[in-house]
Amino acid sequence: MQDDLTTRIANDPNYQALKSRRSRFGWWLALAMMIVYYGFILLVAFDKPFLATRLGAGVTTIGMPIGLGIIVFTVVITALYVRRANGEFDALSEQVAKAALK
Repeated sequence: MQDDLTTRIANDPNYQALKSRRSRFGWWLALAMMIVYYGFILLVAFDKPFLATRLGAGVTTIGMPIGLGIIVFTVVITALYVRRANGEFDALSEQVAKAALK
């Protein structure tokens, strides 16, 4: 019975669509995060004077808001994934489960 259920799920077009969309979206988000993160690391490695430039008369440098921006970016892309997962991906998962248990 378990092998039959697994085969039905694997062959379901909704499951194939879910797997494809979720993987593609996850890879795009991972790529965006790597570009942002490694871009910052490259700035640290090759342009420290730019990051050390002071903003105003205080101790805040350009690197601080950029670092904060990376943290905010991470939260935003996580929220995007959660929103899409709770909407589109959960709906497809439910359709797959209903079709498999018929």
